[in-house]
Parts: sequence; structure tokens; C-alpha cells
Amino acid sequence: MTKDCGQKCNCQHEHVHEDYDHDENHKKQYNHVGETLILDGFQCVDCAEKVQEKLSELKEVSRVELNSRRAQIELEYDSSLIDSNAILDLVESKGYQCEIHAASSESNKTIFQLEGLDCADCAVKLERKVKNMEGVNKASVNFGASKMTVEHLVPWKDIIKTVKQMGYDASIDKRTQSEQMDTFRLEGLDCADCASKLEKSIQQLPGVKDAKVNFGASKMTVEHGTSVDKILKAIDHAGYNAGVETSGAKSRSSTFRLSGLDCADCAAKLEKRLASIPGVESVEVNFGAAKMNAKHTAGVEEIIQVAEEAGYKAEFAEIGEGPRKKEKPFYKDTKTIFTGISGLFLAAGFLVSFLKIPGQVVTGLFLGAMITGGLFVARSALYSLKSISLDMNVLMSVAVIGAAAIGEWGEGATVVFLFSLGNALQAYSMEKTRNSIRELMELSPREALVRRNGREITLPVEEIAVGDVIIVKPGERIAMDGKVVTGASVVNQAPITGESMPVEKMPGAEAFAGTVNEEGSLEIEVSTLVQDTTLAKIIDMVEEAQAQRAPSQQFVDVFARYYTPAVIGIAAAIAVIPPLGMGLSFTPWLEKALILLVIACPCALVISTPVSIVSAIGSAAKRGVLIKGGAYLEEAGALKIIAFDKTGTLTEGRPEVTDVINLNSSGEQEMLSIAAAVEKRSQHPMAKAIIRCAGQKEIEPRESEDFQSVTAKGAGAIINGQRHYVGNIKLFKDLQVKNLPDPSLLGKLQKEGKTTILVGTGREIAGVIAVADRSRSNTASTLQALKKAGVDKTVMLTGDNTGTARVMASQLGVDEFKSELFPEDKLVTIKELQDGYGKVAMVGDGINDSPALAAANVGIAMGGAGTDTAMETADIVLMADDLSKLPYAIDLSRRALRIIKQNIAFALLVKAVFIVGTFMGITNLWMAVFADTGAALIVIANGMRLMRVKEKAA
Repeated sequence: MTKDCGQKCNCQHEHVHEDYDHDENHKKQYNHVGETLILDGFQCVDCAEKVQEKLSELKEVSRVELNSRRAQIELEYDSSLIDSNAILDLVESKGYQCEIHAASSESNKTIFQLEGLDCADCAVKLERKVKNMEGVNKASVNFGASKMTVEHLVPWKDIIKTVKQMGYDASIDKRTQSEQMDTFRLEGLDCADCASKLEKSIQQLPGVKDAKVNFGASKMTVEHGTSVDKILKAIDHAGYNAGVETSGAKSRSSTFRLSGLDCADCAAKLEKRLASIPGVESVEVNFGAAKMNAKHTAGVEEIIQVAEEAGYKAEFAEIGEGPRKKEKPFYKDTKTIFTGISGLFLAAGFLVSFLKIPGQVVTGLFLGAMITGGLFVARSALYSLKSISLDMNVLMSVAVIGAAAIGEWGEGATVVFLFSLGNALQAYSMEKTRNSIRELMELSPREALVRRNGREITLPVEEIAVGDVIIVKPGERIAMDGKVVTGASVVNQAPITGESMPVEKMPGAEAFAGTVNEEGSLEIEVSTLVQDTTLAKIIDMVEEAQAQRAPSQQFVDVFARYYTPAVIGIAAAIAVIPPLGMGLSFTPWLEKALILLVIACPCALVISTPVSIVSAIGSAAKRGVLIKGGAYLEEAGALKIIAFDKTGTLTEGRPEVTDVINLNSSGEQEMLSIAAAVEKRSQHPMAKAIIRCAGQKEIEPRESEDFQSVTAKGAGAIINGQRHYVGNIKLFKDLQVKNLPDPSLLGKLQKEGKTTILVGTGREIAGVIAVADRSRSNTASTLQALKKAGVDKTVMLTGDNTGTARVMASQLGVDEFKSELFPEDKLVTIKELQDGYGKVAMVGDGINDSPALAAANVGIAMGGAGTDTAMETADIVLMADDLSKLPYAIDLSRRALRIIKQNIAFALLVKAVFIVGTFMGITNLWMAVFADTGAALIVIANGMRLMRVKEKAA
């Protein structure tokens, strides 16, 4: 609140006056500014305004801003021309009193992408020029990466202007600029002109991209890459109060890696707790991948803190993150150490009790076991109670306290130790299971040798841009996706595609991040950023797949939701009703209730499905089979019929010439030369087959001109002054050619599954060329292996004519075929098969077969490596374009479905047995803990068996 000095003020409102013009034509440059001062202690706002007017007239002062709420003036001035004492003297000479002190300014750190910097010496000069700018604290130019990092007080636009004056272009590096949108609620904004000036003032802040003030709503929206605190400080300095309105803020999506998450039920409770944080819109905890995705406006630190309060460690995951830090050895984990100490206390307690040592010593040792073993349990239980939820930690804490209350110190200590040991073993087992993902993440190197501007430099993969050329030496892993531009080698693509044999790479061939260059040196032009590589997509899809709930898991979740509260209610009734209603002894019934509480925890049941899904999907990914969710894993396990596209799936998808038949005296060589001359301008697969055949026979195509394509019939071109044609029999009938080939010849070739192409002129036919698409070498054996895996029927779908389709189906051993189908016909066929047989899988190339793949219960795409359409459309992707992976995928799915059923049945059986045993008086507290923990470990171990499922030789 300001004081009145008795002088007449010129206005009744605390307006912001900005006599300093921000227009570029009048604005003083920041390189004239030496220091920033704050003038404080004015008696009223009007006094400060008058001083502001006088100071703005000084040529030595570059900026004057008034904080009308605090009656303060902030100014920037050239300290080489005027000092602070002279400014103070000027103010006092006008009859005003004030205090003067230095303002603290926080610098911003910005990374600029440079263009046109092709000389190391020029880079040094540019760095020196920017460093010498007033308002710049530090500047560093990375010539190799064409980047500049600057710590500055001046607006980044001024830095870009200086760079351009040096003859280069600069822009803020978009990958390092983290912009967000925040909305601020303003107080005291009572003038439209003031709103305009505030908007202009905030727009001038370093790191602010745009600011819009809504005067009517008294709100301001700011798009920025700076801290919210700096914006609030600037608003406050302008004389207004402001608060962040998170509901209007643009949310960010962040990914976190979690440690210590060894229970699916705990993961669900953590997800629920984090979702309740103000500023968190949604949270998805992926138990299988130990990963969490949050959509939020709240701070990352707050989310991490809440996760840590729940007993888990959370780390912010960067885009395109590399190998994770190696986990601490099992025996060095804090929880494991405390478990070991608890076991020592427990063993000592039992030993001392046998030696007839006083009871206080025995009780003390058992109490030590309970404290050391139950420390983390109690902490998690307390957190659960704060969250108004009951989990195993709460139940176990109640059981241990109850055991101590009735004097069963030994039993309580045993319960704590067994539970703590079980948790440690369970965490270790889950980490082993998650290694399937971690191994994928560790495939790609974190830096690469890059050639830029004629120099070879090593850069982090995050700084490598599309179009850069990376150099990969023999024995090194390829860091980025791209195309080979120089060199020849063989590359082991097994980490991505599961292929057993290395693949030859020549200029023009695609290369994938994470694969191994085995022989020669390669230069690869980068085609995608690190976060968009095929390997990155696989990792993302595997983690998303492991998070998806399968039908069996949904059943378990619903069952556990009602089962646990029901058992807790029964336990409470057992503890209260017999003693109070029937006059029975309290202690034995309390113990029965505690046993029931312990056995009530659905941990083994809840973990039975996700551990199997994590193991199966991770194992399949390492072998080149991408299964995109637990639901598809279960669906594939129940399949009885599979439909196949023919071209590119059952066959190689590349037609080859099989027969060349002369019908006149021209000869085979001349006929192929003419056919190749006509077809060399065509892109049709049949034309390419003819050209390849001519090349293999070293036949040079003749010179041709005036190429013309005849839709659905063929093509023609002029050779040596005469027009020649290559096409089907319909083309030559239209030309009214007389010497058509014998129908029996054409029929014979078609019965063999071949397509016939005629070669001739408008007067006669020179010969016939037969072309056929060869089946894959392993197709027949794959279909047989599918029969052994339990698939009852296979169907081939093709657009070929019925004769060709029949021959191919017979050669391959397909049970049924449907021919002359368009893509929409394949979709109809899939629906017909579903009506007749139930669940149907469709196997195709992921492009023309997309409608059928989407309609099938399980869509399986061939050749996923580098093919976005296949990855997006299909439910299962065979990364290596290798059909022989399909029997493995089906076998793995069937085993997974079987193991999931086994785990669920076993977990329910254990609980049923111990519930009955509790009422019969057979079980005690530590036995219940042992059984529950043991059941969880057994279902985990059973699920982990899926990691060892291997491909069988066809």
C-alpha cells in the first residue's frame, strides 16, 4: 500500500506507464546497458511516475519501467556514461527522496541451430562476437554440431540479429526448446491500454514466444519456454497480482521410469494416487515395463516426490533415452540388506529361546526382526492409509501388530521376515522379466561418428539430424536408421528382425538402428531422428503392449476388486462376533481373522497374468515378432483358422520369367531384346521381370521411342520404325492379329500357375513369355508347422485367376483358396470366415491388405522393419518378412494362454485351501504368509518360462 505525500496526483489508478518505446526503430540496443538498478522508497505512485518521466529523457538510460503497486522504478543504463550516484543526485534535485540498489537478474540458457557456418575460424569469431554482447554472460559455439549455447539476459532475438550481422543464420533448436502454454488470472487490470502494455511487456521477456491478454476476462495466456516464476515476477513488477490457472494450461506428457514396482495391485494404487494430484490430468502406470506416462500441468518434481512417498523411485525419462543405468546388484539393495538383518535377528531369537535365556532378550530380538524387516512395509502401509486404500502392506502390518498384541512375538517376527523376503524375491524376479525390454533399449549406441562440413566428429544421437551422414566401422552397432550411401558390408539384423543370417548391404539399402555392421565400413545417410527409429518404435510398442490388459487380466482385476473387501469384512466379523456375541475366547478368533487378512491379499492372483504377458511379448520381440498387446496374445492362442494373402506373403512377390517360346524364326534372343525395349519404360512388375531376364542373359534392349501403355492389356513402342507390342491375348485380338497362339499352349501354361505375355507387331505374334511368382522357400514347411501348432485350416486369398490360384494352392498345401479378389473382396471373405469358424487371423503385407488385417480377430503383417503401415495396422508384426516366424508366434501364444490359466487356477486354489484351513484351525499366521508369498513367486516363475520358448526347426 502506498503513502500519500500530500501532492496532487494526476490519476486515480495505479497504471503502468511505459514511456520507453519497444518498437525496433526506437529501441535502445542492449549492448549499451551496463547495469540494472531499482529505485525504491517513493512516497506515492505519482512521484515515481514523475521521476520515471525525467529518467526516460536521459540518453544514457535505455529502459525505465514502473512498478506502480510498489512505487518502484527499474532502469537499465550505460555505466560507462553515467554512474548510480549521478542518477540519485538527479532524482533528489527534483525534490524526491528514494533508495537505490542493484537488481538481480537471472540469465537464460538457449541453444541455437546455426546455418552457413563452414569454417572453424569463423566459429571462433562468431563465439567472440556473441560473448562481447552486453547482456550475454557466456557463449559457446560447437562448430561440428553447428550449434551455439548462450547464457543471456538480452532477448534471444537480439542474439539472432547479431549472428545474422556476421553473415550466418540462426534459430532456436526446437529439440531443446521446451515450450508450454500457461494461463494466468490477473488482478488489478482495470484499463484496456494497460492490458495492451502488459501484453507487450511480457512478450519482451526472454523465453516468451507469445503473450495474449484478455482484458474482459482479466486473463493472460503465455506460450513460453521459461519458468513460470519469471513471468509471475514480471507481472508483479508491472503492478498486478497474478496466479497460475492450471485448468487453462496446456498439459504436457511426460514419461517416468519406476523402480521397486513389484506388485500389479500396488501399481494400480500408485496410479490412482498420482491421478489425484492437482494439475495431473491422467496417469497410466505400466507395471510390465515399470514405466509411467502422465499428462500434467503440475511440476515433474511434484510427481516424482509423490511416487517416492509411496515407496517407489521415479526418474524422468528423456526423449530417445539410451541404456538405463545398471540396477544395483540384488544383494546390495537396501530392502534386501534389511531383510537379511531381519533374518539374523529372527534366527538369533529362536536360538536364544532354546537356551532358556530371559524372555525380555528373546522379545527384544524378535522385535528387532520386526522393525528391520517391517520398516518399508510399515511406510508403504501408512501411505496406503493416507490414500484411503487397503493393500497387502496394510493387511500385513495389522497382522503383525495383532500377533504382538496377543504375545506371539516369534510368529509376528516370522511373518515379517517371510513377507519381506518374498517381496525382495518377487522384485528380483520381475526385474529379470523386464530385462527383455531393457535389452532392447541397450541395443542402440548413444553416440555416432558423423561427417559434417568435411569433418568427422562424434556426436550424441540426440544431436544427429536427418540428412547427416554417419560412419559405421566393422563390428560397430548402427546408431540411426538411414540409407547406405557408400560402402558394402553384411549387417546382422537379428536384434530387430530376428533373422538368423546377416543381410548384405549395398548403396541404397536400408539400415536400422541397433543392428551390427560385421565386415566393411558403411556411410549411412540418416533418415529419422533418434526418437523415430524403427528400434525406438519397437520399444514403445512393446512397452505399450505389455501394459494392455488381456481379457483374463480384466477378469482377475474385477474379481480382486470385490474379493478383497469381502474377505476383509468376513475377517472383521470373525474377530468380533464370536467373542462378543457367543462369549468365546478373543485370542484364537483374532488369530483366525489375522490369518484370513493375510491370505486375502490377491497379489499372486493379480500378478498371474501380467507376468506372463511381459515375458511372452518381450521374448517375442527379441526374436523378431512384435505382438502388440496381451489381448492379441490370447487371441492368437485360440486361433483355429488363418487366411493368407498370396503375393508377397506365401510367395516372394517378385515375378520371374519361366518360359520363352518362339512362334516364328526371330529367335529367343531377338524376342527378349524387343520385349525389353518396349517394357523398359514401364513400371509394371511383369515388365520388370522381362527386363531382369534380359539382363541375366546379357541381352541388350533395342532402342525404342513413342512408348504407349494400353490399360489392362499391355504396352507398345516403335523399334526401327515399326510398332511392337507386349501384352495379353486380348490386346492382340483387338489388333486383329491372325496367328494367335494355340489355346492349348496357353491353357497348359496357365494350369502350371503361370501368366502368359505375348510379343509381336500389329500383323503377327513373335512368341510367348511365361511369368510366375515363385513361392517362398519355407512356405510349405511353415504351413505344416502351423498344423502341428494346432491350426485346423489355412486359406489363401489372391487376386490371381482361378487356374493360377489352384496350382499355387496345390503346390503349397493350402486347405482352401479364393481367387480373383479385390481388397474389398478380401474384407468380405474374412467376415464370412468369422461367421463360419469364429476367430480368424489374416496374414498380409500391411498395405493392400489393410482392410482385411483390421477386420480379422488377429491381423498379422509381413515385413515390419521400416514399414510404418504394417506396424500401425497389424496386431502382430513379423519384422523380418519371414513367414517361418508365424508357427513360433502361434506356439508362444498357446503356451502363454495355457500358463495364464494355470496361474489363475493355482492362485485361487491356494487361497481356497487356506481359507478352509483357517476355519478348520489347521493353518497359522506364518504359514499363511509363506503360502501367499510362495504362490506369488510360483506364478512369476511359471510365467517366466515363456522367455525360454524358442523357434522349432520347420
